[in-house]
Amino acid sequence: MNVLTPKKSGELISKLAKNVFILPDGIKNLAHEVAEGVKNKQICIDGFSQHQLHPQKADESAVDWIFFVDTLNFCFWTANKDSKWEVTWNGKTYTGYFALCAAVKRALEDGIPLTDAKFYSQVTSANLGHILRSDNPDAKVPLLEDRVACLHEVGLKLLQKYKGSFVTCLKECNNSAQSLLHLIVEEFPCFRDEANYKGHRVCRGQGLGQFNDIDTITMFADYRVPQVLIYYGVLKYSDELMELLKSDKLLENGSENEVEIRGCSIQATELVADEVRALLKSQDQAGLPVNSILIDHFLWDYRRKHAAKLDFIPFHKTSSIFY
Repeated sequence: MNVLTPKKSGELISKLAKNVFILPDGIKNLAHEVAEGVKNKQICIDGFSQHQLHPQKADESAVDWIFFVDTLNFCFWTANKDSKWEVTWNGKTYTGYFALCAAVKRALEDGIPLTDAKFYSQVTSANLGHILRSDNPDAKVPLLEDRVACLHEVGLKLLQKYKGSFVTCLKECNNSAQSLLHLIVEEFPCFRDEANYKGHRVCRGQGLGQFNDIDTITMFADYRVPQVLIYYGVLKYSDELMELLKSDKLLENGSENEVEIRGCSIQATELVADEVRALLKSQDQAGLPVNSILIDHFLWDYRRKHAAKLDFIPFHKTSSIFY
């Protein structure tokens, strides 16, 4: 069975979904806010290297850092809300993705060659557990054994075929994001995020220089971004699904509800990006770059900045190595 691209998957799922709906008025309202942010440069992609936990130089070591972190960038929520997995670095405590970055920073400063494929292709569970240790001794990083398996898988493949560095993968793709995406899902199965949905094989989001076709890439997989789309009235859940999420029940990875949330999030983000581009064009600002990745970054940052305000909206919990 052929696998639909993430973009085609999102379009199909949004048409067939029974419990997740995209609201046109919400698309327009969010697009207006994003368009204003793009015009006044408050919303842009340039902020990645400005975070103190991210690499500050765009060199080959940064490429290997990004691939290592992307391999581990999934499932940071814990079942017990009172024992969050959190990591303190330089006097500041982080949770989620930034806790991972803080743990990586801490390890590198301690002289551990963490982003070297030779090291992580052989890392033990005990070693990785110590590297990713939480400030709270009762909170362990979720899915530790899965993380070790992912690192072994990608590390061995890099050593066997790509000179031990993800830089080689980038060079093979000749500035094509689609070529890179194809290489990643073909060579590294732990990035192959697919599901069966109503008789269709769908791909459910993407993670992972400069690419000449970056606008063809959809939003990244995440369990927090749909929260923001609900807040802005872009998405709406059926009463049945909302009650299910409020009950804190785990959604099985690849289940109909989980696929609908993610597929409709992809399609909604695409529609917001289209609307923003149309607004900017109507205001003679068509030269400003806008794509789904930019919208995704805005939504993700918004959730982190306004976490308390969005706390009343439940997020879907799935135990998965994909996000």
